[in-house]
Amino acid sequence: MSTEPNLQNVSFPSAGTTAYGYLAVPPAGHGPGVVVIQEWWGLTAHIKDVADRLAQAGFVALAPDLYGGEVAHDTDEALRMMLELPTARAVELLEGAVGYLLDRPETDGGTVGTVGFCMGGGFVLGLAAEDQRISAAVPFYGVIKDGVPDFSGLKAEILGHYGERDETVPLATLEELSTTIEDQSGIVPVFHVYPGAGHAFFNDGRPEAHHAASASLAWERTLAFLRERLAQDGS
Repeated sequence: MSTEPNLQNVSFPSAGTTAYGYLAVPPAGHGPGVVVIQEWWGLTAHIKDVADRLAQAGFVALAPDLYGGEVAHDTDEALRMMLELPTARAVELLEGAVGYLLDRPETDGGTVGTVGFCMGGGFVLGLAAEDQRISAAVPFYGVIKDGVPDFSGLKAEILGHYGERDETVPLATLEELSTTIEDQSGIVPVFHVYPGAGHAFFNDGRPEAHHAASASLAWERTLAFLRERLAQDGS
């Protein structure tokens, strides 16, 4: 039996269009599904690496390409591309990705997890608020750019990771977000704050931002959370 994930580019119908993504299947050939949601840069090598790592850990990981093949090369371009993708449209595209992942024969269970970073972390929350097929939501320093979602239909448990020094997602906003989620859904999110870490601390492709100790701990917590939640789904 192979000890390496099976990696491939895929296409699927989503929100009235043809969407594309990067699929990583674990060496065992099957496992619980996880949708990996990109940063504002696009579907970069870093995001594909996250999918690879999830597959190596036993998950069927799908990273949808929300920018249709574009990748930003500087912050101005990334900002433009992010602003051109409203959260509502991103959620529509991601719901198509969820359906595609659940329909894959390699995917175990009837729900999936989501892991997202920066812009994608905000989309994790927006998707979980809208789609009850999400049972585990993991935002890394999630940027909520179009207003806090309505969490009244939320079914997913939430595990969030935030840097103590993150000026993009001020820690003062987390208490209000946590209260809103609990008041609207009855679900109490778990938000971890990492001392000494800033925004994008998980991204090892950005040495100026990467905080290795925090990234390692956040990853351990994420894998344990996904395994526990998706195992409860019978996967």
